[in-house]
Amino acid sequence: MAKAELLKIPLFKYFFVYLDIPVNRKSMTDAHKAFIDAGKKIDEGLSVVIYPEGSISSEGKLKPFKNGAFKLAIEKQVPIVAAVNLNNWHYLQNGGFFKSYGRPGIPRIIVGNVFETQGLTQDNINKLKEKVFNFTKQELDNFHGK
Repeated sequence: MAKAELLKIPLFKYFFVYLDIPVNRKSMTDAHKAFIDAGKKIDEGLSVVIYPEGSISSEGKLKPFKNGAFKLAIEKQVPIVAAVNLNNWHYLQNGGFFKSYGRPGIPRIIVGNVFETQGLTQDNINKLKEKVFNFTKQELDNFHGK
């Protein structure tokens, strides 16, 4: 899943049309439809990548997680594999494709813990979200020497 604005970039449009679920973050209806589409992909046996904070911090600080990814994982009873992008904020800063300070580089990613959702209910969203957030924050802090 990625922001729908990426469909406006000719080079990325090709990849996103066939490989991505665009999310119009300004429309609750469209955002809900994107999660329905993600649920269908999961039902087809495909993996879905969701950034639960919803956007990239311009300073590399972890933003609060939203509930959607966790709600979907619990609803579909599929595990969450935590993947932490340690330095993508440095290369993909906010501001739009031609307005940002984005630049080439080597992204560093940690694929870590698997968080099971079998048997969890919607009442467990906050606890699950907190576990994934804490894992992500710890990996970021370790990478940045905090």
